[in-house]
Amino acid sequence: MSDGATTVDQPVFEIDAKVDEAGIEDLTTLDTIHEKIADCRKCGLGSMRTNLVFGEGNPHADLVFVGEAPGEQEDRQGRPFVGRAGQLLTRIIEAMGLKRHDVYICNILKCRPPGNRNPKPAEIRACEPFLLQQLDVIRPKVICALGTFAAKTLLDTDVPISLLRGKFHAYHGIKLMPTYHPAYLLRNPGSKKQVWEDVQVIMKELNIQVRPGES
Repeated sequence: MSDGATTVDQPVFEIDAKVDEAGIEDLTTLDTIHEKIADCRKCGLGSMRTNLVFGEGNPHADLVFVGEAPGEQEDRQGRPFVGRAGQLLTRIIEAMGLKRHDVYICNILKCRPPGNRNPKPAEIRACEPFLLQQLDVIRPKVICALGTFAAKTLLDTDVPISLLRGKFHAYHGIKLMPTYHPAYLLRNPGSKKQVWEDVQVIMKELNIQVRPGES
């Protein structure tokens, strides 16, 4: 299932590290999109949110992590992946030898669904074009889809993530690697090995090598 990835000892993903500060965004591009959707009311979620969670990180990143939707902590802070699952994602990124500001992190939906329920089809139709605009600006080489919902939505498939992960798929001409969501790993730590295998495939594609002491 590693798809030819270089063998690297599986690191221990902890969740006690502080989340890095947001990366500086390109003010003439991503910021323009952000301003454009700041008052979005294309679906009912816009009227219920505390903050719009646009995304953060390197505006020219080779790697973009895409999740499903903001949770409670993300809605409060206006930043993606800042809760316990976000802390675990930070550790995964650091295990790659990178920092959060080296990659870009966002969600399909920019507003939190009430009760953290799954997004509705109409909400996805309203919000996915904004994700495409972000990707058009960033032009990453690889997208990592975090979790079942993000993977199935972006790939428009009902195939289980257990069968999707481990190999690249295509999303609007960009290589996409599905893997398990960090929140899933908190409940099922035994799946960290599979996520690290997926990450190694990404690292090989991007020619990222973990330096001694960084894993």
